[in-house]
Amino acid sequence: MPDRKASTAPVLPMNEMFDGQGRPRPECARVVNYLLSMEPSRLAELGERAHQMFLRMGVTFNVYGNEAGNERIFPFDPVPRIIPAAVWNNLEAGLIQRVRALNAFLADVYGEGAILKDEVIPRDLIMGSSQFRHAAVGIKPPHNTFVTVAGIDLVRGSDERFYALEDNVRTPSGVSYVIENRVIMTRLMPELIRALKVRSVEHYPADLLACLRELSPGGSSDPTVAVLTPGPFNSAFFEHVFLSQQMGVDLVEGQDLVCVDHKLFKKTVHGLKRIDVIYRRVDDDFLDPVVFRADSLLGVPGLTAVLRAGNAVVANAVGTGIADDKAVFAYTPRMIKYYLGEEPIIPIVETYLLRDPEICEFVLQDLARYVVKPTGASGGYGVVIGPKASDQELAETRARIERDPAAFIAQPVVQLSVHPTLVGADGATLSPRHVDLRPFVLFGARPRVLTGGLTRVALREGSLIVNSSQGGGSKDTWVLES
Repeated sequence: MPDRKASTAPVLPMNEMFDGQGRPRPECARVVNYLLSMEPSRLAELGERAHQMFLRMGVTFNVYGNEAGNERIFPFDPVPRIIPAAVWNNLEAGLIQRVRALNAFLADVYGEGAILKDEVIPRDLIMGSSQFRHAAVGIKPPHNTFVTVAGIDLVRGSDERFYALEDNVRTPSGVSYVIENRVIMTRLMPELIRALKVRSVEHYPADLLACLRELSPGGSSDPTVAVLTPGPFNSAFFEHVFLSQQMGVDLVEGQDLVCVDHKLFKKTVHGLKRIDVIYRRVDDDFLDPVVFRADSLLGVPGLTAVLRAGNAVVANAVGTGIADDKAVFAYTPRMIKYYLGEEPIIPIVETYLLRDPEICEFVLQDLARYVVKPTGASGGYGVVIGPKASDQELAETRARIERDPAAFIAQPVVQLSVHPTLVGADGATLSPRHVDLRPFVLFGARPRVLTGGLTRVALREGSLIVNSSQGGGSKDTWVLES
């Protein structure tokens, strides 16, 4: 139940580069000195050089429904975010714990359903979720690894603690920008990266490939891996191309694949080539027109039967979306205790399920205090931030909730931490902007965590929406060796 006595007094967000007295934090001092020693024209030049490098490298993302053109350069801010080693070590342990519990949960709900029988999570919440896939029941991926790639969205509150805000375990995106951001920064500030002993991120494609190979059905020592993309009009197509090239594996579309005798093959000019593991960037609904959407041209007819026969593996597994349903998110601390017998290392942002009539009534009494999210959406779509919403937006949100309260959750507004960012018409003004962090966790036979992750920044002043599709940009994330 939301706190009826919660203060409405404004809370200042944490500044990740400066402490409360305006002094540089110890891990940031060297970077602060470097930046403040620059003339404004040199500061502006940093941003312009970064932009030109992104243009030459073709680092883009697509925006749906944009009449001015779909493809955009991903906005990048050259002021790095710095995370000390001790802080990162705790985060890394918490991230592994979290994804381990999510994998156990998925193996359970698509298997015996013990957590539902024990009423730790309501059965109707799971079975009624738009993300539950009955076709996935009984399909057991190797090592019970349903989630091979997880992007866990973290925010840092005014108390300086990191909190889990959302889990992204369907087709999480953004890791290519982590790697390309580092390429840019290595050219812009090579001496700082060396001096601060910033930990590398370039090993991610090799780690991803190792995890995918470890999931090979039958334990093949030389499995064939491919990346399945919806095609060039997908918002993350740049990333699909990037990862396939970096891993040295085929990039395929559904029309390139065929299922024969419960086996998966790629069509080639030399005949059919067996595929063992698919890293898919296609949503469940479009994966197999025989089982899911019959009108899908993106998937492979018969793929689900191949998976059930154990002759191929799809990562992430079919049905993982139930684990990033925003209503299920509220139960993740219970999952960690239930499956692992541990207290959560990373706390979650308080999450209120509006399917509960009493909670729904309470939230509607003061809707302007909360962030309201659709349970099954992603990418920042459908999110309404109460304190920043207009009266009309609040009225429309209220009407939607009243029509279908189970389709929404509410969370208190978290004062996301801020970080100095180059803004202004001249591109030379350092001003605080809200940031979050999306680390990437890999699971094969064992876990691997990309050091740092994608720091997303809300480029509009006062905005809390960091998604690239909603006007956000990114920063390089520096995790220090010691």
